Amino acid sequence: MTRWLLRAARPEDVDALAALAQARAIGISSLATERAALAEQIAQSQAAFTSDDDASGEERYLFVLQELRSGRLAGTAGIAAAAGFNDRFYSYRNEFIVQTAPALGARNRIHTLHLCHDLTGVTLLTGFHIDAALADTPAPQLLSRGRLAFIAAQAERFSDRIAAENPGLADESGRCPFWDAVGQRFFGMGYPEAERLTGGFSPKGWIAELMPQGPIYVPLLPEEAQWSLGQLHPVGDLPFSMLLDEGLDGDTYLNLFDGGPTAEGRVATLKTVRRRRAVAAEAAPAGRGPGAAASAAPPAWWLVDNGRRDGFAAMLLPAPAPGQALALDAGAISALGWAPGHRLWAAPLDAPAMPHANPPQPGADPWE
Repeated sequence: MTRWLLRAARPEDVDALAALAQARAIGISSLATERAALAEQIAQSQAAFTSDDDASGEERYLFVLQELRSGRLAGTAGIAAAAGFNDRFYSYRNEFIVQTAPALGARNRIHTLHLCHDLTGVTLLTGFHIDAALADTPAPQLLSRGRLAFIAAQAERFSDRIAAENPGLADESGRCPFWDAVGQRFFGMGYPEAERLTGGFSPKGWIAELMPQGPIYVPLLPEEAQWSLGQLHPVGDLPFSMLLDEGLDGDTYLNLFDGGPTAEGRVATLKTVRRRRAVAAEAAPAGRGPGAAASAAPPAWWLVDNGRRDGFAAMLLPAPAPGQALALDAGAISALGWAPGHRLWAAPLDAPAMPHANPPQPGADPWE
């Protein structure tokens, strides 16, 4: 099995990230496509990872997924410490209004959308983007859930609430049923242009303030727009499913532009955060790596991280036998920056969520 490392983006990653931004991938990326803009994103992220100053909420962290053997980058994802740091972060909130007319024996329960900034200040997961060929491997799990381990390790730098916008329905021509029914009526511009204006992030306050401030009565929208509410673009299925598995709620808030679901919840309730514990680790004997004695059965996986901010690293490793320490080979020791006496943390992952297409044979090296 290929080994992957989740780490902070570095200046030397700019060319690989530029190529990744142009490649066929799963997820919606907020990556810039120009090298200068990418370099600025990386610089901002580096400052967030390395600064000793107290967190302001302005920080943005950019992670990359790297294949250890070849060094190639196959994915990226990010965290914004506080959504809407420079302005309010707008969403639509799903609500239902109940109207009754006792004299007529009538009662209506009407779906409405309310413009709100409930999620301003919450920590925002951003830009999940991974090579589509890796969809059925463990790699997306590390890319998505590894960020949560970082948030747990640096809890004082983040909100106790977390959210993630997910892409709604839009086609390659730029047609978006929800935007066409609502946003375009107030802006006179197509969905692609509106996305460009906001850089792919939740809209600035001046845009949201031009939207209708009263509730939008969903039954008055065209049928296609009604049907699209809360629906995912296919590229969002994988990252969204992992967020729901973590325990986030995807039914309350919608993206202001395309009506896609915004997942949100409490950090403390997330599966990875609840399961994360300090673990004992040791250097494995020469020639033996983690899980080298595994049976033909797929291993139970641990998401292992070093708990650092500057120099954060996370990997997926097979869980040791009960009562045993986590055995690290030279590659894992180097990647995690571990030395005897250093602490590591691990969060067990559910086996069904971690496919292993080619289980190691007895006595074989599972990383080959």
